[in-house]
Amino acid sequence: MRTIRITEFGGPEVLRLVQAEVPEPGPGQITVDAAYAGVNFADLKARSDGYRVPSLPFVPGLEVSGRVRAVGPGVEGFRPGQAVAALTPSGAYADVVVADAATAFRLPDGIGPRTAATLPTVLPTAHALLHEVGRLRAGESVLVHGAAGGIGTVAGQLARAAGAGAVYGVVSSPAKAEHALAHGYDEVFTGDDFAADALRATDGRGVDLILDPVGGDTLRRGLGALAAFGRLVSFGNASGDEPWQLGQADLIASGRSVAAFSVLALAQSSPGTLRLITERALSRVSDGTVKLPVTAEFPLAEAAAAHTLMGGRTSTGKLLLRIADQIRRP
Repeated sequence: MRTIRITEFGGPEVLRLVQAEVPEPGPGQITVDAAYAGVNFADLKARSDGYRVPSLPFVPGLEVSGRVRAVGPGVEGFRPGQAVAALTPSGAYADVVVADAATAFRLPDGIGPRTAATLPTVLPTAHALLHEVGRLRAGESVLVHGAAGGIGTVAGQLARAAGAGAVYGVVSSPAKAEHALAHGYDEVFTGDDFAADALRATDGRGVDLILDPVGGDTLRRGLGALAAFGRLVSFGNASGDEPWQLGQADLIASGRSVAAFSVLALAQSSPGTLRLITERALSRVSDGTVKLPVTAEFPLAEAAAAHTLMGGRTSTGKLLLRIADQIRRP
């Protein structure tokens, strides 16, 4: 089978297409004949910085869609031929992918493999940020950094469906602002003055909930844009700054709170909880509430081109690798 492998850290050029033996599922696992793999910023960090890479050589890829190839010992509820999507710790850039059955999901009718590959990381993350962690209530205001990315695109639609009073986004360019405005956002801010923009848009009150994948100085400035009793949920550190540290003095004046979330960490610590969140969120795709556009698709052999596009910070929506040669769409 084919797979994308890295043997050293570096730029997109270190992604190499190689031949490998077809894996067999172990206890509690399934293998998937892959149709598509999602491309995520975490894949770029793994390739360049060794993020979540236990050792080299390494095969990137956190999410895959396709059909069950084989079922390992102790697995119930899956059989060969079933259409599935799965969240994996790595290895999705391949023709055949090993996945834990606990983080694999049978696809509802109407969700094809192309759509399914956009969902395993993005959909439960956006749902958890807004609901399970962010505790969004109807009428509250939300501000989302990276509003034109995969999670941002879904979060805007979910917030609107939940009855948010106002949904604000932060992006880096006017083109990205147009994308976000088409996916649930009332107003989108560009540039570094998002905190002042949010206070202006709310007549000085601040927003009730901020979703922040950036960290660093952006997170600290976000605290100043929160309303009384507002919540900030951190779900990444794209800035590369030192991990945030806050104390009582940072939060006590207005009763603000800060929380954090990682779908990969939840998959390890509580896969059953992840399954419940994913099943709730999938219903919003099945009923048409949420649509995540695929804005670029590359053959598996061109994984480096996908990483180059995402690394240029100009992409919107979701990027995919097409793995199977013959795929029925959507």
